[in-house]
Amino acid sequence: MPEVDYSALDAPNISMNSFYPRQGWSPTPEGVQDYTINVGGDIGLSCRFFPVGNSVPTVLFFYGNGETAIDYNSIAPLYNQIGVNFFVADYRGYGKSGGSPSFTTMLADANTVLESMQIVLGASGFSGPVYVMGRSMGRHAAFELAAKEAPGVKGVIIESGRPSLGQFTNGLDPQQAQVLEAAYKAKAASISIPVLVIHGEIDTLAPLEFAEEMFRSFASTNKKMLMVPGAGHNDLLFKGLDEYFTAIRDFIFG
Repeated sequence: MPEVDYSALDAPNISMNSFYPRQGWSPTPEGVQDYTINVGGDIGLSCRFFPVGNSVPTVLFFYGNGETAIDYNSIAPLYNQIGVNFFVADYRGYGKSGGSPSFTTMLADANTVLESMQIVLGASGFSGPVYVMGRSMGRHAAFELAAKEAPGVKGVIIESGRPSLGQFTNGLDPQQAQVLEAAYKAKAASISIPVLVIHGEIDTLAPLEFAEEMFRSFASTNKKMLMVPGAGHNDLLFKGLDEYFTAIRDFIFG
């Protein structure tokens, strides 16, 4: 697909609608590995890797706008329990990462994180396939890698997402916003690698009908969707823990 110029979304008055950077880090849990990935300009992104096996799949995870990598210290072991490694990267300005977040650097950094992760894990003997997962705002990074069919990515998981720029268009000229939204929706629809969508039935931030529309639009012929009954935007694990991880396990291991 042709490259789209999203730089208008980087204006501070635009980005502040969507990014809620939180600083902070925690001691490395036993058996876990921390990395810093350089994304240029002496800016490093803090990352945490929760391994369970050298030959098993790895989930590269991009989180929502108010979270950080260390928020997943208690959730990552649940991925390990279904037999996958879990790698989570902070955005600029989050965790102990440098810089300030913006839309275009979030997309560019996703590519750098994937490439760097594959290099460092490969050097350590991790040889399993990679699955990209984006939760809420993390969908932007996941769509970026899935749409361009980044090497080594076998599938993509979208949780609580929708094929929209969302709050990133607040404050834009309406016509410009419409053009960018159309291009973004086309980018998401072009995804042809295997896709799993997980969404809450009563999500008010990203209503279910938008997720269903997104699911139908994917070009992929290998796509699955889990709707978690009674769940909103931020409580899917509370409302449907078993269903959530069963869907991920079945998607990855078939």
